[in-house]
Amino acid sequence: MHLSHADHSTSPPRVEIPRDYNAAHDLLQRNAARSQKVAFIDATTGAQLTYGELTEQAHRFANALRQRGMVPETRVMLAMLDTLEWPVVFPCCMLAGVVPIAANTLLTTGDFDYMLRDSRAQALFVSKPLLPTFEPLVGKISTLKRMFIAGGEGEHSVAALVASGKPDQQVEGTCSDDACFWLYSSGSTGAPKGTVHLHSHLVQTAELYGRAVLGIREDDVVYSAAKLFFAYGRATPSPSRWRSAPPRCCCRRGRRPPTCSAC
Repeated sequence: MHLSHADHSTSPPRVEIPRDYNAAHDLLQRNAARSQKVAFIDATTGAQLTYGELTEQAHRFANALRQRGMVPETRVMLAMLDTLEWPVVFPCCMLAGVVPIAANTLLTTGDFDYMLRDSRAQALFVSKPLLPTFEPLVGKISTLKRMFIAGGEGEHSVAALVASGKPDQQVEGTCSDDACFWLYSSGSTGAPKGTVHLHSHLVQTAELYGRAVLGIREDDVVYSAAKLFFAYGRATPSPSRWRSAPPRCCCRRGRRPPTCSAC
């Protein structure tokens, strides 16, 4: 599986993305030599996730999905709060070719019912505090076959799912124009619409916006005020992940990041 390349000697930069391409693999491989560097920080608890830990958990998670019969292009829904399990589940579905759907955690049971049926998601990853919103839907949606609890314990927890996966580093043979993830529109003019984003989209945001416009560097710390389920919430951390600066964190001592959107 090949990686992308960006030529920043031109304006705008020229981003070359090979046909055989997986967005999550590109992210992890770019930072393989920085295994001890912090990738994410939980602004609430201060807990940290290094690139090495992210890589190990990512491949275990992807293999656990495969072990449970989730084939490429299987859709799964995420209704997860911004903990360190989010950056494992969302991008690392992509390693297995599984398509994550990042859902607004503030929606109602009726909204989630519509989205789950419309997307035909086969699995749901939901944070424990949000379970009451989904309980009325359990067993009532024929396409929804599995549910995993983020922040929970036991065999159906995200932590147990990650632990059950083999550490073998296997990358699904996706293409740059394959579906990578879905987002749903707000539905302000009708029913919410699922918008499909491709594997090539994330790195273009990183190179054309994060690097070329914001000038994010490796020693920057990026704080995203928007939630990760929101498009801008991912657009802010995404450039930094490819540039090896840790997002989702409060400003720390040292250089004040120019991209700190909440400070």
